[in-house]
Amino acid sequence: MILIADSGASKTDWRILDGKGNIEQAQTIGFNPYYQPIEQFDQEVREVLVPQVKQPIEKIFYYGTGCSSDKNRKLIRNVLEVFYPEAHIEIWHDLLAAARALCGEEEGIACILGTGANSCYYDGTRIADNVTSLGYVLGDEGSGAYLGKKIVADYLRRDLPEKLWDQFKKRFPFDREEILDKVYTQEMPSRFLGSFSHFIFQHIKEPYCYKLVYDSFAEFFEKNVMKYNGYKNLKVHFTGSVAFYFSDLLRQVANDKGITVKNILENPIAGLTLYHQKDLN
Repeated sequence: MILIADSGASKTDWRILDGKGNIEQAQTIGFNPYYQPIEQFDQEVREVLVPQVKQPIEKIFYYGTGCSSDKNRKLIRNVLEVFYPEAHIEIWHDLLAAARALCGEEEGIACILGTGANSCYYDGTRIADNVTSLGYVLGDEGSGAYLGKKIVADYLRRDLPEKLWDQFKKRFPFDREEILDKVYTQEMPSRFLGSFSHFIFQHIKEPYCYKLVYDSFAEFFEKNVMKYNGYKNLKVHFTGSVAFYFSDLLRQVANDKGITVKNILENPIAGLTLYHQKDLN
C-alpha cells in the first residue's frame, strides 16, 4: 500500500493505492511548517487521517508547501513515523509534486498558481532550476494571495470603481481594523487574502478585475517563467486553483508573450497518483 499526500496552504489531498489498482482518498487541512505549529499537523493526522487510513502502509510520498528545508521535512517525517512506523517515507517540496504531476518524465516548466505561486525548470527527472519564491509579502505574483492583497488595498483606499466597491463591501463587511488584524496578527494571512480571488473571478468581466488578473499574470511570467533559458521553446504547465479557474485569461497572457501553455490542473494529486503507480512494484 502506498500513501501519497499533496499539501497546500488550504488543504491536503491524500491518496491510498494498492497493488490491485484500487484508489481511496482522504482530505485534511493544509499545512505549512513555516506558519503553523507541528502540533497542528500531528493532531490532524491523528484525528482525521489515521481513522481513514488503517491499512498497513509500505511507502509514503508526502509533498508539501514549506518543505524545501531539511528542518521542515524532518518535522513532517517525525509525525508520520509515529503513526506509520513500518513505512518508507519520502518528504518533498510541493514544487516537485507539480513537476512530476504536470511533466511526468518530460522536460518542461512547471508552475504553481494557487494561494501562493512558484515555478521551476524540470529536466524530466529533477528540478534543475528554480526562480526563488519569495512568499506573499515579497513575491507570489499572480497567486490568489497576491490578487487578494491588491483588491483589499484598493478597497481600503477607495480606489475600486464605485459599483465594485459597494459590491465588495456588501460581500465582505469587514472594517479596516478587522482586515489589518487578519493580515498582520492572525494565522495564515495568505489564506485569508487568497479567499478574495473568488470575488474577483465572479466579477472578471468588470474592467478593473480583468486588468488586475491580466497584469498579475503578466508579472508572474516576467518574474518567473521568462527567467528560464529557452522558455519559448519549452512547454509551460500549471497547477493550482487560480491557474485552473482563470485558465482562459492565463492562456491569453501567455499567448501575448509568445509562451506555450499546455497542461493546467486544479491540483496535482491525480498526476502524482499516476506517477507513483510504478512504486507499487
